[in-house]
Amino acid sequence: MQDLAFGNRLRSVRVRLGMQQVEVARRAGVSDGTVSRIERGHLDSVSIRSLRAVASALEIRVDLTPRWRGGDLERAVSARHARLAETAIRWLTDHLGWAVRPEVSFSIYGERGIIDLLAWHEARRALLVIELKTEIVDVGETIGTLDRKARLAGAVAADLGWAADAVSVCLIVADGRSNHRRLSDHAATFRAALPDDGRRLRGWLRDPIGRLLALTFLPDRHRSTARPTGSASCRVRRRRGELRGPR
Repeated sequence: MQDLAFGNRLRSVRVRLGMQQVEVARRAGVSDGTVSRIERGHLDSVSIRSLRAVASALEIRVDLTPRWRGGDLERAVSARHARLAETAIRWLTDHLGWAVRPEVSFSIYGERGIIDLLAWHEARRALLVIELKTEIVDVGETIGTLDRKARLAGAVAADLGWAADAVSVCLIVADGRSNHRRLSDHAATFRAALPDDGRRLRGWLRDPIGRLLALTFLPDRHRSTARPTGSASCRVRRRRGELRGPR
């Protein structure tokens, strides 16, 4: 969307709400001059934080869409996500007894979404919800999304004929320095939400008794080795307190 069209839309919403620029500015914690510049499409002179604050004051959500001259950026990101999913599926199915369904969509009482991988162990009647992340951006959103999917997973699985006794969750993050650093910076938060590590995960997959809340790292490509794909994924030197992946 062009800058001028963006500003016009914000102005239209403000007028429809019967608000003055000064009122929007007060709610957003910015100057009324900033609101005026945004409405006139002068976005280069406004910070993203101020832009989001003004939009939020008007109950408008602003999403950024990066574009890459090298081609379809969304396709490139999706391809990396697909490689991570392929790695996770192959690693998971190395453990006997697991069936895996990728990209399981749901719509329950108005809550909609897609579970990246839903795994089922018939003998133990164990259900595992797997969230795949090629990059950790928003920590709160990541944990909140996983919690919501885990809450709804039992009903989703029932539609597949899987009656689970317990629902476990696992966050699989693409191995890499940036993700290790990001998780290390928020180690306490992730440890509180997902206390089980890669070692606990590997043992649980062999015999899934009880509930698991795990976080682990995997490469976003399949390695042709005789060992499970995720068994050697953590090669980055860790700082004290940094979360571990499978090794």
